[in-house]
Amino acid sequence: MKVADVEILIVPGYTNSGPDHWQTRWENKLSTARRVEQTEWSKPVREDWVSRVVEEVNAAEKPVVLVAHSLGVPAVIHAVPLFKKPIAGAFFVAPPDVANPSIRPKHLMTFGPYPRDPLPFPSMTVASRNDPFGTYEHADDIAASWGSLLLDAGESGHINADSGHGPWPEGTMIFAQFLSNLRPPN
Repeated sequence: MKVADVEILIVPGYTNSGPDHWQTRWENKLSTARRVEQTEWSKPVREDWVSRVVEEVNAAEKPVVLVAHSLGVPAVIHAVPLFKKPIAGAFFVAPPDVANPSIRPKHLMTFGPYPRDPLPFPSMTVASRNDPFGTYEHADDIAASWGSLLLDAGESGHINADSGHGPWPEGTMIFAQFLSNLRPPN
């Protein structure tokens, strides 16, 4: 599929994605991309975040490709059963371990545990070997339960602007390949 064939929904994580974050750059660069805005970025409430994702997906006029980072990943995963519109695919980056009691801030645990049902659409999960918010082994486990292709990003931290992944050209290439392999959903 091509960018023009889909609506790309950017789903940021905790505290949103700032101007240097790769998600913001992609949103500005991709003609059919838009951000799922949350009412409260710094005190996320799972039900509110999930509802916003569902609203945006169900308002789409074309098949949707979700691009979720960090806390945006569990927001999407919890929303899946409520989607009424077709999802062409999902691109997950740096899923946090929201069931880990040492996660900070503690209220992020309200997004756990992850549903482990296989996803009804193709997905790719990109995970780092030294992400402070979730281990690679955790990402491997949940990606396997979803039927998601896991991509090892090496030692890339949280794959955000703070870890040096503002433009993230490798991510752009991976996403372009992922998008080109998608087929229109039934």
